[in-house]
Amino acid sequence: MSVVSDAKKAYSLLRKALNSRRAVQSVRRTIAEQPPLPERHFQVAVYFADGAVNMYQMRQWYRPLAGLAERWPVVVLSRTATGAEKLIAEDAPPVAFVPTVRDLERFIAKQDIRVVLYVNQNTRNFQMFRYGRRWHVFINHGESDKMYMTTNQYKAYDYALVAGQAARDRLSRTLWDFDVDRRTIEIGRPQADHYSGTLPYTPDERTVVLYAPTWEGDRPSAHYGSIASHGETLVKGLLATGRHRVIYRPHPRSGVVNAEYGAAHRRILAAIAEANGADPAANHSYDDGPELGWQLAAADVAIVDISAMVYDRLAAGKPLLITRPADERASIDTKGYLSDCEWLTVEGAADIVAEVERVRADDDAIKKLRMWVQHYFGDTTEGVATAKFHDAIEQLMQKWDEWHAAEIGTGGSDEDDDDEEAKDEEDD
Repeated sequence: MSVVSDAKKAYSLLRKALNSRRAVQSVRRTIAEQPPLPERHFQVAVYFADGAVNMYQMRQWYRPLAGLAERWPVVVLSRTATGAEKLIAEDAPPVAFVPTVRDLERFIAKQDIRVVLYVNQNTRNFQMFRYGRRWHVFINHGESDKMYMTTNQYKAYDYALVAGQAARDRLSRTLWDFDVDRRTIEIGRPQADHYSGTLPYTPDERTVVLYAPTWEGDRPSAHYGSIASHGETLVKGLLATGRHRVIYRPHPRSGVVNAEYGAAHRRILAAIAEANGADPAANHSYDDGPELGWQLAAADVAIVDISAMVYDRLAAGKPLLITRPADERASIDTKGYLSDCEWLTVEGAADIVAEVERVRADDDAIKKLRMWVQHYFGDTTEGVATAKFHDAIEQLMQKWDEWHAAEIGTGGSDEDDDDEEAKDEEDD
């Protein structure tokens, strides 16, 4: 068995290497065909060290960044070929492909980057932290009460742009010696100002239910995924009524760790296909598209796991159910919204129709929901969060000017251009 396992691993590594080489060649060929990026132009950089599998972390920022770029030119610093390939092909800001530290250094030396934004906690972020005289700012890729949101890594950044008071309270409770008032800036959820998209169905009398589970997690404390425990039961229950329309949007990493989780996902896809075959007017959807927004706004009820999707939906202010993790070892924050949310247990999934109708009709639950929306996101009036995001960057730019002026006044010089280069594997 070990020989077979080793052979599979070797084949997987070879396939990844070949895909990486192909992506590198594709990216370099595409870049060579485009005009070079202008020098001394970009002042905001988004650092993205991940590949295509984590593109969801970037996509949600495309539109807010496009608005920001009208005032402060924005560039994405992409460290991997598969990530760069996707960014270039999609509606992202301009992309600089900088796979090695030397590439990164050369690009930065030719620009006027004053603020660097980070959408995740990739360990390669530290290769960018070495460059001072600019602000390093964590903007994350969503708001949630997962343990990821209180990691001590927050201390590595100069500032963090957070959604609202709930985030500040969470960090204050968890991190030692972290000045929340000074190092966090509230911006709400600017992505919610861009919830849009074309519906893949014509609205009718059916109740639309969004089921958006997360992946299975790579450790017991993060076992939030519900596809295997709740998902098959609840989807089949809704498909059977003839009165509901299901939008199934699983996390793109679903099944990468647990084979049974992946198998349950495939059975749900088969059930959706079968239901649409029997009743084409139902228009149940398997949604794996890059755009997130219309699903959150259009669904009458959303069913989500403990993940950023809870809070993406919360920002829409409409009914939702949160799946209670089947694994008791899963870490649950009992001080925030999850202490007062509408849980869907494994047993409740068997009676999903009644659960959906309950949260739709419960006025007290809706009032409670609106209270939590205010606590997590502040004013959700359209355009307010975008204005806060722009104001936050404006503040940082002003602080950059102040520090720069003070440094010149004291005879300070530009940062040293040393030749020390961190160990860094090339993608090609």
